[in-house]
Amino acid sequence: MTTAKDIMHPGARWIPAGETLDRAAQLMRELDVGALPVAGDDDRMRGIITDRDIVVKCVAAGKDPSKVTCSDLTEGTPRWVDASADVDEVLQEMREHRIKRLPVIENKRLIGMISESDLAHHLTDDKLADFVESVYSSA
Repeated sequence: MTTAKDIMHPGARWIPAGETLDRAAQLMRELDVGALPVAGDDDRMRGIITDRDIVVKCVAAGKDPSKVTCSDLTEGTPRWVDASADVDEVLQEMREHRIKRLPVIENKRLIGMISESDLAHHLTDDKLADFVESVYSSA
């Protein structure tokens, strides 16, 4: 059985909820990633901030990224998967919530992220095509 831990990109890092978006963008650049899980003071996930969130919800809206915090843009219930979850569970979670990046948690700690790129390296072409259609379809 292939698990989330088998296909994830290891070494994901949190960003504190109170951190500003300009710092989030700098950390994304340093880590060469497009998304960061956002953690509260209790080290529990509060959501995910993406490079697109920063551009569309902050910069394009005329806000100053040095004054807007990550918690200002996180919304909804954070989604994640346990490291031992089967790949089918990973796909189900991503399909059901139409998400493209999924944090991987082990023993209540962030250990990695699964992105579309990770899926592309580990799924058959048919399974990948099915996933892409389900996440990107307008229905």
